[in-house]
Amino acid sequence: MAKKFYHSLLNKTAGLARKAAEGLSWKKILLIALGAAVCSFGIYNIHRQTGVTEGGVIGMMLLVSHWFGISPALVTPILDVACYALAFKFLGGRFIKISVVSTLSVSLFFKLWEQFPPVLPDLSAYPLAAALAGGVFVGVGVGLIVRQGGSSGGDDALALVISHVTHWRLSRAYMFTDFLVLGLSLTYIPLSRIAFSVVTVMLSSFLIDRIQSAGTHRKASPEKEGEA
Repeated sequence: MAKKFYHSLLNKTAGLARKAAEGLSWKKILLIALGAAVCSFGIYNIHRQTGVTEGGVIGMMLLVSHWFGISPALVTPILDVACYALAFKFLGGRFIKISVVSTLSVSLFFKLWEQFPPVLPDLSAYPLAAALAGGVFVGVGVGLIVRQGGSSGGDDALALVISHVTHWRLSRAYMFTDFLVLGLSLTYIPLSRIAFSVVTVMLSSFLIDRIQSAGTHRKASPEKEGEA
C-alpha cells in the first residue's frame, strides 16, 4: 500500500514538474538570465550612481530604494507580484511563468552586484552619457527577456491592466506609467536630470522593440517567396 502511494506521489510530482517546465528550455532560461544580468548591471552601476532613473516598475524601485533605503533586490519582486496579481486574469499562464523566472533572475543578479562596489566610472558629471549608457543596458537586457516571451518586471502587466480599465491603447498606458513615475521622481531628482531620464526611457524602449522583433522579417521572407 505504502509502495503504491509512493509511486503515485512520484508520478504526480513528475507530472507537475513537466507542466511547470513547459515552454522553458535551457536556452530560453540562459537568455533570460543573460538579459537579467545585463539589465541589473546597468541599473546598479549607472542608474543608481548617477540618479538617472527609469519609468515604470524600475523607476518605482529606485524611488522606493532612495526614500526608504530598501534594497532593490527586495523591492523588485514585491512590486512585480502586486502587478501580476492585478493582471493575472488577463495574462496567460505561460507569460506569468516566464516572467516569474525573469523577475527572480533580475533580483538575484542585483543582489550579486550589490556584493561589490560599482565597477563603472561615476558618470554623474556627464548626465547625457549616463542616460545613453543606462538606456543601452536596460534596453538590451529587457529586450532579451521580452524576446523569450516574458517580462523583466511588472511594467507589462500593469500597462495591460490600465489599458483594459481605461480602454486606452497599450502604448499610451506604458507612457502613463513611465511619466507618472518620472513625475514622482522629481521629489529627489532635479528636473534637468529627469529630462535625461526621458532620453533613457525613449532609448531603452526603442532597443527593446528592435531586439524583440529582430529576425521576424527574415523569417517572413521565405514564405512570401514561396507564395510567389
